[in-house]
Amino acid sequence: MNYIETEITNTTKQIGDLVDWLVFRHAAPVPDYSPTMYIDLEGIDLCREGSISILTLLIDTGIPTGRVYLIDVHVLGAQAFNTTGVKGKTLKDILQDEKIPKVFFDVRNDSDALFAHFGVELQGVEDVQLMESATRVTTKARKFLSGLAKCVENNLLTSFGGGSGRASWKLAKEKGERLFKAEHGGSYEVFNQRPIPEEIISYCVGDVQYLPELRDRFWKPQTYQWRNLVNGESKKRVAASQKLEYKPHGPNRALAPWSEDQNRTLDQWNYVAPPRDYFDEDFDPHEDWYDDLDDRNDFDDWTRAPWQGPPS
Repeated sequence: MNYIETEITNTTKQIGDLVDWLVFRHAAPVPDYSPTMYIDLEGIDLCREGSISILTLLIDTGIPTGRVYLIDVHVLGAQAFNTTGVKGKTLKDILQDEKIPKVFFDVRNDSDALFAHFGVELQGVEDVQLMESATRVTTKARKFLSGLAKCVENNLLTSFGGGSGRASWKLAKEKGERLFKAEHGGSYEVFNQRPIPEEIISYCVGDVQYLPELRDRFWKPQTYQWRNLVNGESKKRVAASQKLEYKPHGPNRALAPWSEDQNRTLDQWNYVAPPRDYFDEDFDPHEDWYDDLDDRNDFDDWTRAPWQGPPS
């Protein structure tokens, strides 16, 4: 998308209107169409042990202009999820509807926080972090997961509008990080500052703005078997995040979740044969594959047919 409009959503009226639009949007699902909802959460120690401050929701309908809603969970609390629209539905209902796809990048702690603090049991989740991992060619390459910044820079260079676009995206992320990361003298309390600082707004938008393009890049070329494998692992992530023994922090979180069998399967699916060197001294044009091409000459029939004049 070329342009993003941003709205701070901090009243129940706004929540109700947004819920009504989402219900209308998904009233008649179209098979295999691109998702509308791309989500990221921010907060103070975002997990069951901390709190949720902002739910960032990007709405992508396939037009050049997208819209980002910064839902102020710090101000609204449970009303962000329990306010009903005219159809009697809530944002919680939508988040828990398996038929409505929701796209995240590393859903684990987002799911943990939503479940622990507001009883939201996410369904219909697609995880772009797992998609990116599953596209790598070898088991060794898939060992560690990538963060969002690396994923964007490695896969969407053309989306940055050249070097200046890439630099502006990174700058917005860095400005936001300086406000909340301790090593820069910041504090996560900034996510509860109101009005929300412009740097935090830009940071939140940056966390979702490229998810539609990343999702399309990794998802669309793949087979249904590949998609089912990735979606299955996404469901496992959500389920694990809701268990009592879930650990929201730790070094093992950087490891990809694929089992030995899954890695073997992905190796087979992602294998790319090396290009043939036709200038190799061992290249023999009389090998069987070359003869087969001659045997399949599509021009034999019409070149040997009697002349019938030009097509009329």
